[in-house]
Amino acid sequence: MPARRASHFAVHWSVHCVTGECFSFLIRLCHCSPVVSHYSSKESFSPAAVISALGCLHMQNSVVWPVTHGCHTIGEDVKPFTPEKTREIVMSLQQPAVFCNMVGDWPALHWDVKHLSAMLDGKTIQFRIGLKAMDLVPQFETSCSYVKATLEEFLAWSSGQPSSLSGPFSCFEHSKYWAYADYKYIARIFEDKEEVFQDVRWSDFGFPGRSGKESTLWIGSEGANTPCHLDSYGCNLVLQIQGRSLVECAAETLWKPLGTALIAAVSPQDFLWHQKRWHLFPPGDTSFLYPTRIPYEESSIFSKVNVANPDLKRFPEFKNTRAHVVTLSPGQVLLVPKHWWHYVESIDPITVSINSWIELDSDHEARVEEAITRTLVCALKSAESSSDGDPWLNPTEVEATSHEVNLQYLNQAVSVYFKCQKANVSEQAHRSSSGAEQETRAPCKRRKRQVSCEPQDCQLLNHEFSSSTFKAEELQKIPFGPHLVQVLPQSQETSSLGAGAVASDDRDLLHENEGGHFGKLHCTRKQLVMSNDCTTPANQMDSDSSPNALQAALSTNDLLDCLVNPHVIRLVAQLLLERARV
Repeated sequence: MPARRASHFAVHWSVHCVTGECFSFLIRLCHCSPVVSHYSSKESFSPAAVISALGCLHMQNSVVWPVTHGCHTIGEDVKPFTPEKTREIVMSLQQPAVFCNMVGDWPALHWDVKHLSAMLDGKTIQFRIGLKAMDLVPQFETSCSYVKATLEEFLAWSSGQPSSLSGPFSCFEHSKYWAYADYKYIARIFEDKEEVFQDVRWSDFGFPGRSGKESTLWIGSEGANTPCHLDSYGCNLVLQIQGRSLVECAAETLWKPLGTALIAAVSPQDFLWHQKRWHLFPPGDTSFLYPTRIPYEESSIFSKVNVANPDLKRFPEFKNTRAHVVTLSPGQVLLVPKHWWHYVESIDPITVSINSWIELDSDHEARVEEAITRTLVCALKSAESSSDGDPWLNPTEVEATSHEVNLQYLNQAVSVYFKCQKANVSEQAHRSSSGAEQETRAPCKRRKRQVSCEPQDCQLLNHEFSSSTFKAEELQKIPFGPHLVQVLPQSQETSSLGAGAVASDDRDLLHENEGGHFGKLHCTRKQLVMSNDCTTPANQMDSDSSPNALQAALSTNDLLDCLVNPHVIRLVAQLLLERARV
């Protein structure tokens, strides 16, 4: 049965699952075998088999049903893809997708908050605190509060225990605030327990030597979110961690001697625990997402739009975006390709996930672009009066670096680019034939100013795919199915975004617009007196030359939004590299 028809059946499973016939049908779906016309009502199926079957179905609303480590359709010791095939998929696929049944034997699947709390043994970590109330403006990290607390205190606060047990969280009412321990490098928080690094096994995805040491931990309460942004470096693999065993919980509910009411009492919500919802947008949507580098953080380009509650008066072009929304469940791994925008929110009481950024050859040029951006942002923002009160530097950046330091970084980045470009020419044939192992290194998302000239730093993974080389026919070669599920664009009818995403064809899934049109240049980010139309001519000013009610004075941030627009910076980097080559 085609996947779309299978998912249609699953929507109505709670109504029709009353006999062994339906179980047989689900198991056949799970194993992707043809569904025969005759079923035996006397067949016996275990709860694990039923959950496995459900776990392979891709729902129409882009919720991928959880396949947990407790039961697998092909066994824990057998992966649906070899490491070599998985790496090929990761390095070639340019649309988001979810891997299922790949991590069933990973010890990290037991890293629920209670387990992590015991591992940390009272060690405090920093949490970002934000408001649950939804505003039209993104809740950037510069507008959040921060506390250092233990996971025991986080658990007490999340579960509504007395405030005396929740430490610094007692200052924040749980019904009004969320908490997020984000970007926690496992190598740092478990520096005295290096043995736990091996609980994470990215070698199964074709990256030998990559473990928890090169991974990042995320722990959040309901409502915790990351503002919409794209990562300048690498692609991203995200594992949703299982808290309590979904199979045990669901099976206990399912497998009751209730006769014809066997499954009727179970709703899909019984499977939706410890989940995160991802809103993804292709690189071609960049101009519709109003990119900004304020707040500034190396490697992150933020959107001015709160994609969960967009202000279409200020950002009318957002309605042209093509949202790909997926709810990630425990045991599943999401691939976020290079330069895909993403907004992430926790939709359950507590969520835990692990990710690793995979380095790419194109990162060398991206570091040149980031060095240019840093130089311009620091130069202009440092020249502003300190009384402006604009928190332009993200808390992840320690301080604004001097112009001299930034120029040194730029020259280093250019030097490494040419050195690695030369090395890649001689190494490319060898890598393609032998599949040389990747050099293990720190995660690349927030490796600030760590430009090295060592030869091994040139041996990154080749990911120079563009819209001209990765066509629709290449997409058809990807082995999509129950173990690799496409994250498709939302239709206007099913979109959860206020703007309503637009449906797209296969061409929309590729990078057809990356580096393409510039789109409009938009007006001020500040909610002062500002124009809804950025084309207001200069002659529509009052006679006293002061801005009228429809026009705000341009700010440094407005200038930067144009100067360090991703398309502009890409062109500047190319020109600079051409100059340096001469």
